[in-house]
Amino acid sequence: MTPYELFVGLRYTRAKRRNHFISFISLISMLGIALGIIVLITVLSVMNGFQQELRARILGVASHVEISSFGGVLADWRQVMEAARAHPQVKGAAPYILGQGMLAFDQAVQGALIRGILPEREDEVADIGRHMKQGRLADLKPGEFGIILGVELAHALGVRLGDKVTVIAPQGNVTPAGILPRLKQFTVVGIFEVDMNLYDAGLAFVHMEDAARLYRMGDAVSGVRLKLTDLFAAPEVSRQLAVALPGNLLIRDWTQQNANFFRAVQMEKRVMFVIMFFIVAVAAFNIVSTLVMVVTDKQADIAILRTLGATPASIMKIFIVQGTLIGLVGTVAGVVGGVLLAANIDVVVPAIERLFGVHFLAKDVYYISELPSQVQTWDVVAIATVSFVLSLLATLYPSWRASRTNPAEALRYE
Repeated sequence: MTPYELFVGLRYTRAKRRNHFISFISLISMLGIALGIIVLITVLSVMNGFQQELRARILGVASHVEISSFGGVLADWRQVMEAARAHPQVKGAAPYILGQGMLAFDQAVQGALIRGILPEREDEVADIGRHMKQGRLADLKPGEFGIILGVELAHALGVRLGDKVTVIAPQGNVTPAGILPRLKQFTVVGIFEVDMNLYDAGLAFVHMEDAARLYRMGDAVSGVRLKLTDLFAAPEVSRQLAVALPGNLLIRDWTQQNANFFRAVQMEKRVMFVIMFFIVAVAAFNIVSTLVMVVTDKQADIAILRTLGATPASIMKIFIVQGTLIGLVGTVAGVVGGVLLAANIDVVVPAIERLFGVHFLAKDVYYISELPSQVQTWDVVAIATVSFVLSLLATLYPSWRASRTNPAEALRYE
């Protein structure tokens, strides 16, 4: 591309008095591309943040890998746990007992999952200790029948620290009068908040020995939970453990246990990308109408350039320069604005909520009540590249049409 082609192309992007409308349309095209990119970067960043936050909160309570038996009772759990610890990826292991129960206090009754844990080992496999609002995991002591409730579960029951709740196990006692439910009073010694309604409203922790008495597990447990050095290696580690560990064991990793959540988020991210991509595409192809009007307006100029020796290829390059500049400015502005908005979404959204008195993500409806964001470099690069390529493609037809201008016809009425 010669300097004169670049100079003329850049000169055409600035309006004269008689063609302000064309420059206005060019500005609208730039703004359209920029807004489309801003929305696309923000939406994908929020989806990335949602996926990361969802994974972090689930794994704060759940584990990377769980080893159990098909019957739900793991008798030789100590041997299994030590064998699993030998794997180089395993950095922590802890047994657990899991059962369902009804919690009753005064007139309130709520169903929940009861998880029996060893408090001294729980920090090896989960981060629940970091989410304690009141009390500590260490307050769960064997034989004292203490219980730690999720904050929403405690609120639904109306209990506070020191209150006694009745836990009703589904397994009943057989008596001459029939099958009676098994009841046990537990003292509330702690309340946790993961800020995820699934756990805050439906999970309670007790000491593993107390859970064993409640569910009559004896020395057995429901399974062993593992924490890995690399959580994304969980599927491969699960397969390796399935081969290495003896017995008929059921080994599941976090990607299997919560597959529906993460598939849904990934699918939503792809769908949102396609939808927002069309917004950018529409804005990019506004360049076509802009350049077609410019070509029509510059018929005489094109004819003069042709008579001075400009080739059709040179004419085409002039208008490609103009269209490319529109696309480039819109893309750069969109990337800068999108990254800034996505990086500050935690400030912008609360401000909007306070201004209009609304709350976009209710805790009782959504798993996450805040709008997270994570800007990924690859997403930004992909969006900017696709947008610029679309803008470049949009210049081809008007530029080709300009190169086909017949000088004699263009100058006939000048």
